[in-house]
This record gives sequence, C-alpha cells and structure tokens, in this order.
Amino acid sequence: MIAPIKDPGSNTRGLLAYLYGPGRHDEHHDPHIVAGFAMLGMPDPGRDERATLTELARYLDEPVKLRNSEPGKPVTDHVWHCPVRAAPEDRYLSDAEWGEIAERIVRAAGIAPEGDDLACRWIAVRHADDHIHILATSVREDGRRPKLHKSGERAGAECREIERNYGLRQLGTGDGTAAKRPTQGEMHKAKRLGWEQPARAWLDERIRAAIPHAANIEELLAYLQAEGIEVKLRRLPSGDLASYSAAHPDDLKKNGQPNYIPGSKIAPDLSLPQLQALLEDGQPEEHPTARRNRPGTPWTRATDALDALDTLHTDLADSDPAGSGDGDGSLAQAQITALGELIEATSQTAPAELRAELRAATRTFARAQRSQIRAEHRAAADLRHAARDVIHAADGKDGSTLTVLLATLVWAAILAGRWHQSRGHHQQAEAASQAVQHLQTAYDQAAAPQLAALANRQPKEEVCNTLASDVRSAVPEHATRILADPNWPALATVLADAEASGHQPRQLLTDAAARRELTTARLPAKVLIGRIQHTSRNPAPNRTAEAALMRSRAARALPRQPTGPLTTTPAPITALQPTGNQPRRR
Repeated sequence: MIAPIKDPGSNTRGLLAYLYGPGRHDEHHDPHIVAGFAMLGMPDPGRDERATLTELARYLDEPVKLRNSEPGKPVTDHVWHCPVRAAPEDRYLSDAEWGEIAERIVRAAGIAPEGDDLACRWIAVRHADDHIHILATSVREDGRRPKLHKSGERAGAECREIERNYGLRQLGTGDGTAAKRPTQGEMHKAKRLGWEQPARAWLDERIRAAIPHAANIEELLAYLQAEGIEVKLRRLPSGDLASYSAAHPDDLKKNGQPNYIPGSKIAPDLSLPQLQALLEDGQPEEHPTARRNRPGTPWTRATDALDALDTLHTDLADSDPAGSGDGDGSLAQAQITALGELIEATSQTAPAELRAELRAATRTFARAQRSQIRAEHRAAADLRHAARDVIHAADGKDGSTLTVLLATLVWAAILAGRWHQSRGHHQQAEAASQAVQHLQTAYDQAAAPQLAALANRQPKEEVCNTLASDVRSAVPEHATRILADPNWPALATVLADAEASGHQPRQLLTDAAARRELTTARLPAKVLIGRIQHTSRNPAPNRTAEAALMRSRAARALPRQPTGPLTTTPAPITALQPTGNQPRRR
C-alpha cells in the first residue's frame, strides 16, 4: 500500500471536482465519502442529491476562511492531498475498512492526531475499488497550521503497519533515496506530446547514460548539451559551478522557455554535489593511454575489474556486516554504484539485439545504485575506468568475451542485491533482483550460439569421463546436478580447451565454484562456463609455453618432436587450439 503526499494546493473546489468527476478516462465510479473529520452533517455530493461540491468545499475551508479574515499573510497552500492505493493483488477492501485506513493515515501524518478536537478538517473519497483520496485543509480549527514535517515518512510507516494488520502485500520501508514519481500532469503531458516517458524520467536516463563518457562535471554537462539536452548553469562569482538544471528540448513552459528541472529533482544522486563527488573522486591514477595499452579487450578488462567486488563477498560472508572490514558499507556502495555505470556502458556498446534487455537492466539497477550509505567512490576507480574503456571500445561485438562479461555482471548484480538485503535496503534489493532478470536474459541470448558451438565439438567419451571425475573431485556436492545439466557437453569442451592451454581442470572447477555459489543456480554447468572461460584466458600458473605445447600434442596423440628452443621451429597457432575430438592423457 502506498500513500504519496502530493504538493500543497490552493483550490479545494477544484480537487473535489476531480474526485467526484468521471476521471480523465472515465475510470471513476460511484464517488462517495468513506470517512471524514465529522461524518454527521457532512455534505456528500455522491450520496445526497441536494449537496454540491461548492457547499462541501466551503464546509472544509471554513477554518481557512476564518484565519484569512484576520490580519496577516493569507494562507494559500492549504489543500493537503494524499491518495492511498492498495497493490493490484490485494483483496477487496470494504468502505468501512477504507474508512479505518484513512483515519490511521491522517493520525500518523499529523492532520488529525488522535484525541485532538481542534485538528484539521478532512475527508476520504472513494471512487474506485483499489484506492481512496484523502483531502484535508491544513488549517486547524484554532487557526494554527498542523505539524507536517516528515508527514510522508510517518504515513509510509503506518502503511507498513496497515499491510500487516489487513493481510495485504507488504512493501519495503522507503529510505528517502527513491526518485520522485512522475506526477499526473507530467504523465499526461508526455502522452499528449507522444513521448515514451515523462520529461523527468527521460532526463534521468540521459544523464546516467552520459556519466561513463565524462571524466569530470564540465565534460558531463558539455556532453549533455552536445546530445541536444537543454542545460542551464548557475555559477558563483569565482566561476565555480553552483548548480545546474536540465530540460527536455521539447518541454516548454507557456512562455516558450524550456521547463528546466534541477538535477536534485531529477534524482537524488544526480544533484551537482553528488555528480562532482562521483566523477572527481574517481579520477584515474594512470594515463588513459597506458590503461588502454594493457593486455586484453575492454570486455576482459571489465571482467577483471568486476573481481574487485570482494568487499561484497566479505560483507555477505560476515554474519554481522557492521563487523566486517567495510563496516559502514561505503566501499561496497561505491562498487555497486560503479557496477551500474558498467551495465550502462555495456548497454550502449553491446550488439543491437541485446540492448533492449541491457537498457532495462540499467533502468532498474539505478535504484540499487543509491542508498543512505555514502559511497567511497575512490574504492571503485578500477571498475569505473573499465566502464569508460568499454564505452570507448572500437568494436562492441566481441562475442565470447562479451558473453563472459555478461555472465559476470549477472553474478555481480546478485551479490549487490544480497548485500542490500543484508543491510535492510529492501527497495534496492528488489531493484537489483529485477536487473538480474534482464541481465540473465541478455546473457542467455548472447550465449546460446556459443554454447551450441561448444557442445557440437565436445571431447570424446573417454575424455568426458575423465573430466566428469574431475567434477566429482572438485565439487562433489554439486557434481550430480552439473553432469545432468544440458550444458555439460559445452562445459566439458571448455575444460578440455583450458587443459590444452596448460590449466588444471580440477583447479579451475574448484576456483570457479568458490567464486560463485552453485546452490541456487538453476543450471550450474552454465554458470561455471563463463567463470572458467575468463580464468582460462590468463596464462596457466607455473607452466611454460613449451610445456603447454607438449601437453596439447599429447592430448591430440601427435608424434613427439625433438625438444629444443621454441624459436627454431615455431608451431602453428592451430596446434594450441584443441579440437576436443582426441582422448586426453593424464
């Protein structure tokens, strides 16, 4: 159940006209009052033919009129409006139950505290099965204004109690870091102008999409302007930025000027101070050219950077998060914030057929990127730099390495959700869970042809039997499920390829299982493939190129050649790429 308190208004009669009217799409049926400050003698236009909206408005506005008749500044923002809506799956609530709920909300919010005979006047109007609207005039009978500071938080807490009492769907408690929901006016304006989303939501996505492209706040704002977004800056006399606002290019006021929205109103973490801290604290410690010249593709470097999420592993492994090395959570929160940037960067450079799911993952994960814990952004510099490398990648269609990155992103998002859950961040945990679903779908799409190709060249039966023995030794508790997984032939091929490169399959399996728990994995063999592919790309520990070459030849049953310096008779590259069709020797 949600009870968002709207911005104060000044027209009681106008709001009543909406509540008792047909609605914008004829969705209002049988409007009537289910509760109020004094039901006896209350004019209800929904039940009394003689009652009028004007009469009801005057009845509610009497304390306001009396106060404004006295010397002093008149009260104009006196209309308090709070719609209360049940979840779609909740049971039907009777008028009596809605009336009780309304009384609890106005008590908790401070409109009508319990036992206060001089409280504000209010009514609750029902015009649909699943919600009511509470309207109050925020001037008390004694002429004073009610104490409404943090009334939204108190109303939200009461909703959680109501959900338990009435057996309704229980929502998580908010922490004040959620972005503001689009207003009815914003949604109707978007529909009227043919936009896919309201202006504020559109700006939110565009600003987040620009973050991986920028190294500082000036670059970010310049990028937004280059993308056609209207940006208005306010600077101090020193020339430093004081604030910024942004506007949809087609969102105009009545005077034809852009309808600028401050960054902090677009989303809490998009204010100028927040963006400055995010970008400036994440400055690279090495030259960008040196970073780009590191071995591997942007995708493999990004996967390497995701291994820096060990803080999340540590916090989750500790039964008391506050007792871990990241007691205040600032390091883990920084990594989660940077993870969102990497998902964003991947969505912009991945093949077109994957972008819809990755864009959806970016949108949902944005809620997981912010909490009341202040992030120590320097702790996630490598992950943020990896996002910038990905965004500037010349080729976004490196299929195998991109697939491995997507598999790692899935696991990282799972970890992020579990970390938020352990900290009691229910909304963020739910957002991470939704992002996981989108990332998993993108991974399934990217991996399908590669898994099929791997399965088609699976090793011979005797090699598969030996590899199955490795599985039973390395992960005995999951071996049965791994070997029964339809992806086992593909995993066997990956293990055979890795062994031909000098790796020990048993050790690879042990390490991969340690990095990603398999108990909750629906397809454990598929989960292991991505991690092993990434690990096996690195040189095998304590093995020379000659030893790897000799092992590859032995696996292929090729005739041995005299040993000697590798430079004298360089082997063809194909000799290091196993076909998977020869028996493996141990």
